[in-house]
Amino acid sequence: MSEHVPPSWEHLDTEHGQDLILFQSQFSRYRNPRNGQVVRAVILQAPDWVNVVAVTPENEVVTVRQFRFGTKAITTEIPAGLVEHGETPLETAQRELREETGFISRDWHSLGYVEPNPAYLNNRCYLFLAQDAARIGEPDPEPGEDLRVDTLTLPALQKEITAGRLRHALALAGLNRVFDLWKFS
Repeated sequence: MSEHVPPSWEHLDTEHGQDLILFQSQFSRYRNPRNGQVVRAVILQAPDWVNVVAVTPENEVVTVRQFRFGTKAITTEIPAGLVEHGETPLETAQRELREETGFISRDWHSLGYVEPNPAYLNNRCYLFLAQDAARIGEPDPEPGEDLRVDTLTLPALQKEITAGRLRHALALAGLNRVFDLWKFS
């Protein structure tokens, strides 16, 4: 791998754009250090997100199935959500696990974070492992959610991936930090 690190781009100015409910658009002008050209970049300011890999004492993964507007399809995913103002990512992860699935855990581990798409998003997606997850009640989904909760063994989870029902990149990033998803039996 090359040791060459490209220089940073000079930020010239920023113009705020339309409020898109989940995102705030902005347009920033940067100077390309390679050729001096000015580029107008679109940046979507977004709240941070969390994804939770919740594993039961039986070593099953807690999943949710839900309709997704962007793809117009029902997908299998792991519990996830937006970090609300005043919450830490861990607090959000704990809240989302409880709200979406009815499960809780007392054994939480940070798996770090990923940048969902640094080309135009400015946020992070924090990944957590919740071990010994136990169901304590019914889910309490938000008005815009209709979730089905399930627990899957690793082979069943791998089947969801190969069947194309679990294809959310951020869910796969979290799961991949816990399991060898590509070691199919």
